[in-house]
Amino acid sequence: MTVQQLITTAATYAGMNKAELARRLGWTPQLLQKRLTTGKLTLDEYQKIGEIFGAEFKIYYKFPDGKEI
Repeated sequence: MTVQQLITTAATYAGMNKAELARRLGWTPQLLQKRLTTGKLTLDEYQKIGEIFGAEFKIYYKFPDGKEI
């Protein structure tokens, strides 16, 4: 799944369109589309998007011994 697919799917699930997401991020819709197309988002931006959606954002590596980093 691409970054664009991930964010678009989550936005739809949250009942939000991309224009509203851009507004809440303080971005223009054009900037949001560019960032989604290139896939260049920081971890902080993913976290903020999750907060906007009312969702928990998690990213980690899980090792065979159960360790998560």
